[in-house]
Amino acid sequence: MLMPGMEEQLKKIPGFCDGGIGTTIPGVHGHVNCDVLVGYKAVYRVCFGMAMFFLLFSLLMIKVKSSSDPRAAVHNGFWFFKFAIAVAINVGAFFIPEGPFTTVWFYVGMAGAFCFILIQLVLLIDFAHSWNESWVEKMEEGNSRCWYAALLSATALNYLLSLVAVVLFYVYYTHPEGCSENKAFISVNMLLCIGASVMSILPKIQESQPRSGLLQSSVITVYTMYLTWSAMTNEPERKCNPSLLSIIGYNSTTVPRQGQVVQWWDAQGIVGLILFLLCVLYSSIRTSSNSQVNKLTLTSDESTLIEDGVPRTDGSLDDGDDAHRAVDNERDGVTYSYSFFHFMLFLASLYIMMTLTNWYSPDSSYEMMISKWPSVWVKISSSWIGIVLKV
Repeated sequence: MLMPGMEEQLKKIPGFCDGGIGTTIPGVHGHVNCDVLVGYKAVYRVCFGMAMFFLLFSLLMIKVKSSSDPRAAVHNGFWFFKFAIAVAINVGAFFIPEGPFTTVWFYVGMAGAFCFILIQLVLLIDFAHSWNESWVEKMEEGNSRCWYAALLSATALNYLLSLVAVVLFYVYYTHPEGCSENKAFISVNMLLCIGASVMSILPKIQESQPRSGLLQSSVITVYTMYLTWSAMTNEPERKCNPSLLSIIGYNSTTVPRQGQVVQWWDAQGIVGLILFLLCVLYSSIRTSSNSQVNKLTLTSDESTLIEDGVPRTDGSLDDGDDAHRAVDNERDGVTYSYSFFHFMLFLASLYIMMTLTNWYSPDSSYEMMISKWPSVWVKISSSWIGIVLKV
């Protein structure tokens, strides 16, 4: 629905946009509003439906302690009814009157996406820590030269990419006579990354965390540079915010900038979605009970249950040796918080919404998307929080 020309294609359907088909639909006065069915309005409504579905289940699953709770069966089953509910909420979202809905939902989405960026930071820090710990262990076990070279190369590559990014930022996103905000963002984040890297190798830090090192800092530095770039691509001042296509020498009027219709294939949106998919994949396959991922997705009571070593039942098949039935291994306690699982998906829905619309805000006439400073500050502040979490 974000593809160019989709509205024109819908208008080719006889009677779809200009009367006839909508006359029997409650709330639709004689025609279907094709402006709502395409573009950012469609994104807002579909993601509203997704977000409300997951928020509903997050509230429903509060305090589920084991699979013996009747609500656990709803979480793990009843797929037909859950899909039906999700579809019904999404369809109903298209009947919401325009009014202030888009503007209000934009700020809700921005707040939720900010929270999801913080979750991404936790996942990234956990990934960097696990990566460094794994390679240090292999270096200590044998063939130390090979693994030391690999560790050094990965760290150097991350810092090199960050340095190149800083240089490009100064070249393309600043001007001698202006762009003072961008200059401040780049300089401050660069200094903070240098400070965090120096702190990671201090003797006291090494004593408390002997396997902490520059690899984690280099990963966070690269991600901080990405957040800095992402924030600058949302700056309203066009001369301080060139499109990526214009930077590489391709002049195109279809690139979304202030006063133009947003396109989902903006470089910022593509990179954001790739990072989102990688974080979801990592959180799905990460199973160590000591990881920050598991600590993030468990409630305090459930974390105590695992850390105290309370054994879980291995599960049994209720109906004999039916190999096709799932084994229930959560009778003594759930392995993750069902409520927080759905809450993370609620935030992820808002993050996808903001990413697909490039964090652009609708203007007063709801006819186009424009950059706003709140989006810039959300991303910059999240980069600062990420550095603090690393430290």
